[in-house]
Amino acid sequence: MTTDFAVAFVMGLGTIGPALGIGLLVGKGLEAIGRNPEAASKIQTNMILGIAFAEAIAIYALVVALILKFV
Repeated sequence: MTTDFAVAFVMGLGTIGPALGIGLLVGKGLEAIGRNPEAASKIQTNMILGIAFAEAIAIYALVVALILKFV
């Protein structure tokens, strides 16, 4: 029973940070593209790279949750 709570807790905390980070990244990226449309491709490339790094943190949380669940 406590293992299920630990898994839920890890996933909850481990995904809220990346979710907020991705939201901020996309919002600021769209603001930058709105201010400078000529640099849209460069901004979009950097934005997608940042999203990938933020998403990696959520994947780490998933791995920890799976380890807690099955070990």
